[in-house]
Amino acid sequence: MTFPQTFAQDVIAQPSKAQIESFVDEHRAALRQSLEGLGEAEARRSLVPSATTLLGLVKHATYVEKVWFDQAVTGRSRAEIGIPEDSSESFLLTDADTVESVTRAHAETCELSRRATAPLGLEDVLTGHRLGALPLRWVYLHVLRELAQHCGHADILREQVLAERR
Repeated sequence: MTFPQTFAQDVIAQPSKAQIESFVDEHRAALRQSLEGLGEAEARRSLVPSATTLLGLVKHATYVEKVWFDQAVTGRSRAEIGIPEDSSESFLLTDADTVESVTRAHAETCELSRRATAPLGLEDVLTGHRLGALPLRWVYLHVLRELAQHCGHADILREQVLAERR
């Protein structure tokens, strides 16, 4: 998983919202890229005691998008959105989860997130999350932190999966 050499430089002169969105989008894409070229079994390979797998990380990232850019923006409950109350359940895979389906769902959900936040400013307050009123800036930074953490997890898991091919 690699980031383009110039993505950060491309937004230096842009407004703050464009900069933050660019960094979030790069991490969204990098997490999806962790699945590229892997077989279904490799993507589901469990290498740690938790439920964390490469496929599960991308499925969880879809959940994160729905919590922060659907629930927090619209105020809809997690039940209405169709996601679990407990975030740990969002890593769990079903037989229907495939590299293609999870990748597609994540990309589609990210597009919905972009649409939900497009009319908003960084200081606009989102009131739909259980933490209470939060500025969009904080939500973006929180999501970026979570994506960065999961990209790191994915780098390590992918390295281990690919090493097993040798």
